[in-house]
Amino acid sequence: MGPVSKKFRGVTRARGRVPGESAGENRDRERAFLVGLDVRSRGRGTKGTVTAQAAAARDAAGMPVSAAAGAAPKSNGKPVIPEFDAEESLAELRTLAESAGARVVGEILQRRERLDPATLVGAGKLEEITGAAASVNADVLLFDHDLSPSQQRNIEKVVHRRVIDRTQLILDIFARHARTREGQLQVELAQLQYLLPRLAGRGVEMSQLGGGIGTRGPGETQLETDRRKIYRRVRNVEQQLENVRRIRAQQRQRRESAPIATVALVGYTNAGKSTLFNALTRAGVLSSPKMFATLDPTIRGVDLPSKRKVLLSDTVGFIRSLPHTLVSAFRATLEEVQRASLILHVSDASSRLSAEQDAQVEIVLKELEAEKKPRLHVMNKVDLLDEEVTASLLADAAHGGKTLYVSAVEGTGLDRLLERIDAMIEEDPVSRVHLRVPQKEGKMLAMLEAKARIFSRKYKGGAVELEVEAPASVVRRVREWVE
Repeated sequence: MGPVSKKFRGVTRARGRVPGESAGENRDRERAFLVGLDVRSRGRGTKGTVTAQAAAARDAAGMPVSAAAGAAPKSNGKPVIPEFDAEESLAELRTLAESAGARVVGEILQRRERLDPATLVGAGKLEEITGAAASVNADVLLFDHDLSPSQQRNIEKVVHRRVIDRTQLILDIFARHARTREGQLQVELAQLQYLLPRLAGRGVEMSQLGGGIGTRGPGETQLETDRRKIYRRVRNVEQQLENVRRIRAQQRQRRESAPIATVALVGYTNAGKSTLFNALTRAGVLSSPKMFATLDPTIRGVDLPSKRKVLLSDTVGFIRSLPHTLVSAFRATLEEVQRASLILHVSDASSRLSAEQDAQVEIVLKELEAEKKPRLHVMNKVDLLDEEVTASLLADAAHGGKTLYVSAVEGTGLDRLLERIDAMIEEDPVSRVHLRVPQKEGKMLAMLEAKARIFSRKYKGGAVELEVEAPASVVRRVREWVE
């Protein structure tokens, strides 16, 4: 790969082989060129800049594009949502591209006051991008913004390369990671909904089927462009997902018939939810530094210090501007969050973007109508912080801080986390009772040993006197011996 020409130096960065990757693997991966946008508000300087993606989100929410991250709430009562700046947004796109199997060979960041309706970046900048992408022999252009069908076609006519927007890239990653039939159906539905408005005058990205970023899933089946056939497939997939939802509802109803609470793990993608899930349940589910490694929900039981059991649910990670089609398609899966007794909001303590990521999680929880659920904030990955900082944070949490700090990898703070979950769960409440159980009731004594916390034990007159703390479901089974 040759060096980038001087014309693009300063705005474009050429990238070499990923460390630890062989030359053969490096050649086999698609070469991606990234395009980021920084929309500046007039007269505000760098503090008034937001990403193009953020600008669209603010506009949809009725918020001013010029609102700066961290600003005070507006007078109309709408809070100002922290946003990634353009450099951070481009860095996230780079991670997404690598998760999709691409090799990033260059990137460019454009700063402008408003988006161009025809090409997003403007004719002059598009010519510059074309030259930069050609100089590094890129296979595909990845835009850190959603493109309309006409914008996508207009850009492809100039660059003569496949063009993929952020939503299509995320859909592609989901298609790579879906393993169960349910997950594959959910991804296919989202991809079909994305495809429908792009049927007229399909661009390069839909004409080269099979293999390559943005062509997985329905694209590989060479779907006909007839809208009626695609609508028919959408209805079929929706019906299959409705059957999945009905089965899930039946399973949930059986679980809810017993006094067992469900705790749902939510958080930004790659916050360490699956690693924490494994640490608490020893389930051995896949945990990976790649984005969206977990798509299919997993539920396992966890024993709390009170000897109660809860069901812990691992869910798909959220991301900034998560495509609405994905939220809708994965609603059957995300219902576990809606019905949970407690939500564990897991954040990456080592990320300097944790506040912005938390704000994005809040947006998705609101869309799921789960923002008012009882919640516990868990800052994960404290093992990546300085030891002094970690010690201070853990001490603060031990004195009743509202946030818990843990390391799922090293097991730090997990006992404290289980205690806090135990205190917040209302199902099957725990009470302290005095019992006098005949010694011949060996089965009941064994049950108490397994499911209650025993504080004292005395043998007197053929009976065992016990002071125990036990869930209500256990107390009911031994109520005839309560004194």
